[in-house]
Amino acid sequence: MDALAGLLDGPRARGAFMIRACFDPPWGVRVQDEAPLTVMVMARGGCWITPDTGDEPVRLGPGDLAIARGPEPYTCADTPGTAPQALILPGGECRYPDGSSLNGSMDLGVRTWGDRPDAGTVMLIGTYLMRGEISGRLLDALPPLLALPAGVWSCPLTPLLTEEIVRDEPGQEVVLDRLLDLLLISALRAWFSRPGAAAPAWYRALADPVVGRALRLLQDDPAHPWTVAALAAEAGVSRAALARRFTGLVGEPPMTYLTGWRLALAADRLRDTDLTLDTLARQVGYGSAFALSTAFKRVYGVSPQEHRAGGGARHT
Repeated sequence: MDALAGLLDGPRARGAFMIRACFDPPWGVRVQDEAPLTVMVMARGGCWITPDTGDEPVRLGPGDLAIARGPEPYTCADTPGTAPQALILPGGECRYPDGSSLNGSMDLGVRTWGDRPDAGTVMLIGTYLMRGEISGRLLDALPPLLALPAGVWSCPLTPLLTEEIVRDEPGQEVVLDRLLDLLLISALRAWFSRPGAAAPAWYRALADPVVGRALRLLQDDPAHPWTVAALAAEAGVSRAALARRFTGLVGEPPMTYLTGWRLALAADRLRDTDLTLDTLARQVGYGSAFALSTAFKRVYGVSPQEHRAGGGARHT
C-alpha cells in the first residue's frame, strides 16, 4: 500500500446526514453540528463559507467542493455579510437563530431542504456524524476548511450523487454512504496531489532517502520490536543521525511516531473488525491487551472497548 492509500484508507460512513440544500439570496446557514467532517459540492450557483477560526471566507462556484473538519462552527451564505437564517445543530437538528424549531418548514421533499427545489443555489452536503467513521490520522492531516475549484479536480461521482441523493429506494442509505466515501477519497486524493499541498509532515518525509526508508519500515511492520538503533542500521546511518533527521522532518522522534501509528491502526481495526483485544494488540506491536489498553486510553481518552462501542475516540 502506498503512503497516500494508507492515509485515505478508512472513511466508512454509517447513516451519514445527506441533504440537497436549495436557496435563493439572501440566505445564510450557520453550521454548529460538531460533526467531524462535512463534504459540500456546489451543484448550482455559489456560496461563501466563513469559518469561526478567523480564517478568510472561502468562495465556492459551480462544481467546486469544500471539506470542513469539525467540531468548529462555520457559516455558509450567499455573501460573507449575510446573517444566518437557520442553525444546524448536532444530529442534523435545524433551528432558527433564536433557538426555536424550524418544524419542517423548509423541507422540500426527500433529502431536500431550503427555499424551493429549483432555487438559484443548490449544494449537495454529506456529513460524517461520528469521528470513528474517519481515520484519526486523516482528520489530523486536514485543515479546518479546504476547497477544491472545479478546474483542479474532476469526479464523475458528482452527477451520480445529484441523482441518488433525492431517491427513496430500498437500501438508499447504504448507497449514499458509499458514494460519500468515494467522493471524499477522490477529493482528498486531488487535494494532497496539488503542488505545495499541505500534506502531513510524515507524508512529505517519505521522499527523504533515509527517513522515508525508516517510515516505510514502521508503517509496513508495526508489530516488529523496533528500536532507533535497528531503524538506523536498516537506513544505513548512525542512531544519532537518524534520530535527528527523523525528528526534523517528521516533527517527532521515531519511537513517538511508532506509538502513534500503532494506536491509530488499533483505533481503525477496533472500528472495522471484531478481533479480540489480545489479537489486535499483537498485530499492532503490543505484548498484551492490557498494554494496548493503557496506551490507548492515555492518548485517546477512552478505552479500546469504549471506542469500539461508541464509534469514536477523542484524540488528546
